[in-house]
Amino acid sequence: MKRTLLLIFAALALMIGSFIWFVATWDKSAEQPISWGAPKQYQTHTGPIPNPYGVL
Repeated sequence: MKRTLLLIFAALALMIGSFIWFVATWDKSAEQPISWGAPKQYQTHTGPIPNPYGVL
């Protein structure tokens, strides 16, 4: 049981460490923003969503 817990904690430490490394080495200027190619229909408000069942 002790070995299993150590393996779980080691795996968690590896995942957290790799995420921290990913964030720390992220180059924002090398990537385009996500919203650069969004279709026009998603960038404007289209009004309230109709209720398909007729129930409030």
